[in-house]
Amino acid sequence: MNRKTDLPPPPYFHLDPEKAAERLGPPADTARFARAAARAAHGREDLARRGYAPDGRKRLRTFSTWEICRYLIPVAPAHFRRVLKANPVLPQGEGQGGTRWFTLEEVVSLRNHFDSEGSRAKEYKPYRPEGLPAKVVAVANFKGGVGKTSTAAHLAMAAALDGYRVLVIDLDSQGSMTSILGGTVPDEWSTIFPLLARDYASHVARRNRIRAAEGQPAIPLDETLTAAQEARAEGIVQKTHWPNIDLIGAQLNLYWAEFQIPVWRMTVGDWPLWDALPNVLEAEGLLDAYDIVVLDTPPALGYLTINALSAADILLVPLGASFLEFDSTGRFFDMLHSTFASIEEGDNGQRRAAGLPEQRFEWDAVRTVLTRYDASQQADLANVIQAYFGDMMAPHRQEFTALVGQAGERVSGIYEADPRDFNRDTYLRGRETFDRTYADFKELLIACWWRDAQMKGAE
Repeated sequence: MNRKTDLPPPPYFHLDPEKAAERLGPPADTARFARAAARAAHGREDLARRGYAPDGRKRLRTFSTWEICRYLIPVAPAHFRRVLKANPVLPQGEGQGGTRWFTLEEVVSLRNHFDSEGSRAKEYKPYRPEGLPAKVVAVANFKGGVGKTSTAAHLAMAAALDGYRVLVIDLDSQGSMTSILGGTVPDEWSTIFPLLARDYASHVARRNRIRAAEGQPAIPLDETLTAAQEARAEGIVQKTHWPNIDLIGAQLNLYWAEFQIPVWRMTVGDWPLWDALPNVLEAEGLLDAYDIVVLDTPPALGYLTINALSAADILLVPLGASFLEFDSTGRFFDMLHSTFASIEEGDNGQRRAAGLPEQRFEWDAVRTVLTRYDASQQADLANVIQAYFGDMMAPHRQEFTALVGQAGERVSGIYEADPRDFNRDTYLRGRETFDRTYADFKELLIACWWRDAQMKGAE
């Protein structure tokens, strides 16, 4: 006996070509892309304003007494209030009664007071050994959508709340990190591009001095490279609405660097392009001005990403708990090996010929970070991924929560979200998932610094 189904046929059955053609519209030419880009730009600005103040500028929210004592300064609320009462010159916050609200600048001032006057048994400022440079952290994977920018942004914000001075460098021409931090980048001259160009121009200048001594003609510099010689980080680094996070932003024209860098390399074959960003960070004093430099990379293993990886002390590789992302990440590591091994082989051949010591790329730590994790559906595959990556995988799995989703809609980070806008459990759970990610990272950070300090002391 056959039973008649009540289900309708699939939507792809019985389609009418003539009616489909009526909805097709005319063929698209290149002008169509321009119109789409203009509409998207207008929409992007409109959506971004959701995380901005009415005057079009981003401002960081204030922090309650409860948040400060729970997350920022390790003191009991009652003691915190006693200290404020006994020291009227300290920031007193806004509001009345037991709960007051403080800006992050005021929190920094209060932290400095407790560090100088408080108990020696407590750590009011995060660990940073004197005399050692900042640590550079690259967040990279050549697969898009794995949570690179979100992870980088939240680590920068968490570190800033913890008391570190942070510089964020956006190397992705899509500029998502720049949007999150409220940066303004009118053209490529406000990105890292002119500083990379200056490194090449400086190398050419050194080569030209040698060529002049040998009676050879100089290698010419075009207008871009001539102008880049005047570029300085102080004119490119911009303040953000976070008092201890600065930014070198990105915009679409930064992608031009991916085409220009190999042209420079072909012109002067001994220019070590992978050293351009490390040279910039050192020459501009950025490793002394900040505690942490966070590099947000494009979803590709191009020249900008290679520079970021070469500059990095710590490499974090986000991925989701899916087969495709696991497979792609494995291929990413394979490409990292072949790329940097190839650079070592080629560069060291020249170094040996010149009697120079060989170069070896080395990172203090490399960790994969599981992002957007859903324990109810992805636990088995996450366990498999953990087994294969072993101790290269960070121990905490970064869950996707309602707080993360809503913060993304507002073009902001969860640390910028006001607890009063959320159910308390939702806020605590959402914050905890990134607090634990930051705890994993901070453990790597201070371990690397401590090891460096021991090695420096043994010299």
